[in-house]
Parts: sequence; structure tokens; C-alpha cells
Amino acid sequence: MSKKEVNTDIWVASMLKENEIKYDAQGSTVKELDEALKTASKRGTGHAGYPEYVAVIDDFVLVVEDKADTSKQIKLTENGIIDMDTKAVTDYAVNGAYFYAKRIAQGSNFKKVFAVGVSGNEKHHEITPLWVDDRESYKMLPDLESFVSFSPQNIHEYYTRYVLEEETDFEKTTEQILKDASELHEYLRTYGTLKDQDKPLVVAGILLALDEIEYGGFNISLLTGDQTSGMRDGDKLMNAIKGRLTRSNVGPDAKKDKLLAEFSILQTSFRLNEINEVLGKTPLKFYTEFLYEHVFKNIKYQKTSEDFIGRFYGEFMSYSGGDGQTLGIILTPRHICDLMCDLVDIEPNDVVLDPTCGTAGFLISAMHRMLSKADSDQQRRNIKKKQLHGYELQSNMFAVACANMILRRDGNSNLECCDFLAKNPAQVQMKGATVGLMNPPYSQGTKADPSQYELSFIEHLLDSLTIGARAAVIVPQSSMTGKSKAEKAFKVSIMKHHTLEGVITCNTETFYGVGVNPVIAVFTAHEPHDADKVCKFIDFRDDGYEVRAHVGLVEGDSAKDKKQHLLDVWNGRAEAPSKFCVESTVKPDDEWLHSFYYFNDEIPTDADFEKAIGDYLTFEFSMVMQNREYLFEDAKGGDGDEGAE
Repeated sequence: MSKKEVNTDIWVASMLKENEIKYDAQGSTVKELDEALKTASKRGTGHAGYPEYVAVIDDFVLVVEDKADTSKQIKLTENGIIDMDTKAVTDYAVNGAYFYAKRIAQGSNFKKVFAVGVSGNEKHHEITPLWVDDRESYKMLPDLESFVSFSPQNIHEYYTRYVLEEETDFEKTTEQILKDASELHEYLRTYGTLKDQDKPLVVAGILLALDEIEYGGFNISLLTGDQTSGMRDGDKLMNAIKGRLTRSNVGPDAKKDKLLAEFSILQTSFRLNEINEVLGKTPLKFYTEFLYEHVFKNIKYQKTSEDFIGRFYGEFMSYSGGDGQTLGIILTPRHICDLMCDLVDIEPNDVVLDPTCGTAGFLISAMHRMLSKADSDQQRRNIKKKQLHGYELQSNMFAVACANMILRRDGNSNLECCDFLAKNPAQVQMKGATVGLMNPPYSQGTKADPSQYELSFIEHLLDSLTIGARAAVIVPQSSMTGKSKAEKAFKVSIMKHHTLEGVITCNTETFYGVGVNPVIAVFTAHEPHDADKVCKFIDFRDDGYEVRAHVGLVEGDSAKDKKQHLLDVWNGRAEAPSKFCVESTVKPDDEWLHSFYYFNDEIPTDADFEKAIGDYLTFEFSMVMQNREYLFEDAKGGDGDEGAE
């Protein structure tokens, strides 16, 4: 075995270990599998034959064969099926893995078998999975970047989605949210004639009132359509909201009053409080019943970082023919919030600040991650009460964010309704934030008001964090090029006081329907950028998320795998070709983007070389022929001068 092949073996084993897949090399400790392989020689001699690795994960078996050279990944017949000739089985990774997997499926009681062929090395490689049954058929699945799909946590979902081609629970939930949001939007419009910005407030207010049910402070049956002043359905909901805010210890009073003023639409709207003939009840009771059934139970009984009210808010806006931009806000999708939390590696003892928090999506993602890593109830209480901070300028968004956090038992909700840019960074720093997450307002900056540029928000955030804090921001890629004079100055100033760690170019459909090409930039605060510092620039446009008609952006089959690969490369656990990741030093006047630093480092194959030579010879031949034609024309004496001589 060559040194190259040994290196491939070691790299594959490390990937299996990383994903908590317990494997056996060159055989299996499971008696039944070992029996099936005892006569599985690839050369058909009837002797024993063993794949590189075999793993049993619950009731699944994973069979892995690897080769050092990517040209030995797979061999197909003329008809496009896997070649099962002896030479193909011995020489090619996928063919070998399929051979062994079929033996196991046919010769043991294990019928759920994945065969995986791997070739190449950590930087340039191919990973091809197959689903193998105990007959002669197989199903080739899309190539992967890692083994994360086969980890004990993911393999059932992978099987459901790929092999059975059924929707997973998460997809069903997302689709249901979209359907419910569409329905509720229609009901709010039809029975309540509400303005766009009032819709999410009605939703958030009712959810807060519903949260009082378990304390005995509210009951849906109280909503009787009584028209007596102070006893109408809106008054009863408002009373429950006041109770919920007091119970959540929301203070000071000015903050509570601001929230109550936002929710007052429940009391002031005559239409919401009168009994509707079609419904046979008030629209408020109808909405309350709908939300209890469809949304409230989701938030209460699902541990997820999904920002339900935020999703509803986004959907209301899109169903209204807008996307929230009219209110100056673009909601960050949940998977991006989660990814940014992963990039800055949030730990349970971190203090998180989002200075433009919108509906609190980042804070919810951060809270979810911190709680899942926490060791004790005391630590969980601290996370919710003391370690999540946010600012929001718009009072209606502020109310939705507060409701969102309160519904998730965040204690007393450390949110303020204020202008972050007007805050003194030194004062904000007293919060002790070790992590900053932000999606600032887009495209608001001008020569006349440079403070509204995204880079201005980034600098202000970094200045407001503690020394050594990590920050991740999602902004349009144009802000990383910094064309205007003010933006150039911001870039110089940021590098003078803080460190750029890297920039990730995202899927162009991340903010579906908004038409912005976003990037995630990651920084370390209060550590001046060293001239020798090597940053990572990653092209993550192919993130596995895809646009589905009538649904919007959804998680595609390969999304988990691609995210894992990104994090492995970002954290230095895996190498990647330059088309995915370029490592480079940085200057302020560079464009901080993968496309600016990219160079092609792929070693050409023999076929590439032959094609290049062929193209060159074709070009040369054509030049020679044209020249010959020209000389021939010349010899005929085009203008008759020669004849005169």
C-alpha cells in the first residue's frame, strides 16, 4: 500500500471519529457482518474480503472503501451503471464499497446499508454514497463533503429524506408555519382590516396573553364578545398581557408602558372587538383560538431556535406584497442565525449583544445554543436573565422582540428601544458583551449621512464589545468593497483597532425576494489587525438551500453536509481548494471578498492537458492556414503595381 493510500485511510478514519461513528477497520466485530464478509473476496476466490471500514449505526450499516487518486472514484459501464467486473471492483472506490455492501445486505439480517466510496485527500476529494438493498438494485445519492449525514443524530433524517424521499419533521413544521401564516394573514385582513405593522403586534400580544393560561391569569373562554367598556375581549387580553409583563419582571415602568402602548391596538380597534356575523364571535377570539392551536403550542413544546413570531412577521410582510423593507427591516433566516452562532462558537458563559435586533432572531438562536451546552439550571437561568442583550430603534419591532423573548422564558428581557448609533460605545461595553451578532439596516448610508453605512454599524458594534470579543455580521457584499470615501475610512479605522478574521460569501437567495447578495464577516474586537494576519475568504454560495415555488428558501438535501464542511474549513479541521476557501493577508483598500483573492490551484488532469494542447494546435493550424491564404492573395498581385514595373 502506498503512502498516499495510508494518508487517505487516516483522513477518512478521522472524519468517521469526528462524527462519532464507531467503526471497525478491515472487518467487523459484529459476528453477522464478519460471517457475510468471510467469502467476500473482491477477486471472486471465495476467500475473505474486507472493506476499509464498516460501521453499525442503530439499524444501519455503513461500508467505506477509499482510494488515494480521485480518478479511481467510480467506473460505470457503457450503460451508465456501476461496473461489477473484478478489475473495476478492486480498483475503484465506489465499485468496491458497493460490492461489499451488497454482500452484507444479501448475507446478513442488516438490510439498511449505505456504501460510500471516497477518493483523494483532505483538500481535493470526492465522497459518493449509495443506498444498497438485498436485491440487485442500488440508489446513487448526491456527493457529500463530510460524514456528518451518517452521524447517529442525522442518519435517520438522511434516510427519510434521501432514500424514502419523504419530508422530515422539520420540513413539515416549516411548511405548516408558512401555511398557517398565510391563513392567519388572510383572516387578519378579512376580519380585522389591520395595517401591516399592526398585524405582528396583534399576534405577539395574543401570544403573551395565552402564556398566562398556565398561571391561571387567562382563559380563552373569557372572550365572550361583551361590549361593556373595560370588559371587552381586547380589555381582557390587555389585562392578561399586563399580568404577563409583570410576571416576567419587565422594567423599568417606562419600558412596560412603551410595550403596552404598542399592544393597545387590541383595545382601540372597534372592529376587532365586535362580534362578526360570519365568525359568530369577535375576530380577537377567532385569532386567539387560531394562534393557540397553530403557533402557541409550537413555541411552547418545541425546543427550536426557529423564530416563530419573526417568521410570521416575515410572512405577513410578504403576503402584503412587501418583504418588511418598508419598515426598514430584513429578517435574517433561522439557518443563518444558527450558522453565525456557530462561526463565533458561542459558549454558555458568553454575553451576547445584538444592537439592531429586529424580532430577536439572533438572540433566540444564541439562547438556544447556549442552553443546549449549559450544565446546570442556575447557568440556564443566568443565560436567560443576564446574558442576552438587544437594542431596537422601531417601537413595533421592539414590542415583537420583547414578546418573542418573554415567550421563551428569558427572565426580564434585556432589550431597549433606542438608537444604537447614539449610544456611547464605552457605556455599552459595560454590559460585558463577549459576542456581537448583527444584521444592520441595509443601503441607508449616503455622503450626507455616512453614519448609516453598514461599516459604520460594524465599527460601532466592535467598539461596544469587550477586548477579544467575537463578532459576526451579515451585510451586502458591496459594503466589503467600500467604494465611497467614508467607507474606505471606516475600513482603515476598523483594521487599526480590530481584527478581520474572514468573510463568507452567502447564497444569493439568502434574503429571498429582496435582491441583495449577502456576506458574513467575522471580527475580533479591540485587537489591531496584524499585517501578517491570514484571513479566510470562503465562497459559500452553494450552501444547499434552494428556492421552492410557493414556499421560498428551504433546506435542500445537502445543506447539513455543506454547513459541516464550511465549519471544518473555518476552524482549520479540514483543507479546501481555493475555489472554496482562499487564505490571504488583507489591506484596507482590498475588496474583502473571496472573488478578490481567488486563484485556481487545481492540478490539471491528463485530459485537461490534452485538451489544452489540442486547442493550441487547432489555433496554430488555423493561423497558418489564414497566413497561407494571405500570402497566396499577395502573390496574385492585388493592385497591379508589379505589372507596371
